Amino acid sequence: MAVYDLEEQDKIDDLKAFWRRWGNAISVVVIAVCVAFIGVQGWRYYQNKQAEDAAVLYSGVAAGVRANDVAKARDAMSQLADRFPGTGYAPRAALLYAKLAWDQGDKAGAKAQLQWVIDRASEDELKQVARYRLAEALVDEKQFDQALATLDAKHAEPFAALYADLRGDALAAAGRVDDAKAAYKLALSKFEPKSPYRNYVQMKLDALPGGAAQAVQAGSSAPAVPGAAPAPAPVGNKEASK
Repeated sequence: MAVYDLEEQDKIDDLKAFWRRWGNAISVVVIAVCVAFIGVQGWRYYQNKQAEDAAVLYSGVAAGVRANDVAKARDAMSQLADRFPGTGYAPRAALLYAKLAWDQGDKAGAKAQLQWVIDRASEDELKQVARYRLAEALVDEKQFDQALATLDAKHAEPFAALYADLRGDALAAAGRVDDAKAAYKLALSKFEPKSPYRNYVQMKLDALPGGAAQAVQAGSSAPAVPGAAPAPAPVGNKEASK
């Protein structure tokens, strides 16, 4: 039997007393920390696996769009929306597929995809791009009131020029000339002075009755349209961007 001096025996007795009092609590804390660590690692693995699988399906949508293969793009998009709607890949793929559907004449399908982005995307920038394109589709279908209502949704300042320009298109097509002029003027004031798009908007303003006399001078300090979300081409005599 081991022989301890009095000082060592006191330390052992103190340790035993401490463990009797706090041992269960310490064990619970240690177990909880281990479970939390395992849980975090498991969640990270799950998220990474979700992202990898979603990326594969996104690639399938993109490949279908490049090949004008509607069936391939639609199948990949359906799986992506069903299995991974919360990933960043799903709304981006929906925007791609919406354009393909529109180009192939499936206007209802294109609008459904854009509405899905508006309803489900977590990124405001993607929602605003989808709203623009949906409004553009509605203008193309001469549903001017619905287009204007869509453009009324709150949007970030960097999108103000594009939204105002498309509003001018809708108002001009609806025969509301004065309102169209005001919208085009607002668009011109929002575009940067050196933006090449300003000339196109100015041409549309000048083409309206009395438009040339109301031309807006360059010099706005408004922010440019964000490069992260390239501006879709407006409707009418511009290429559809759905």
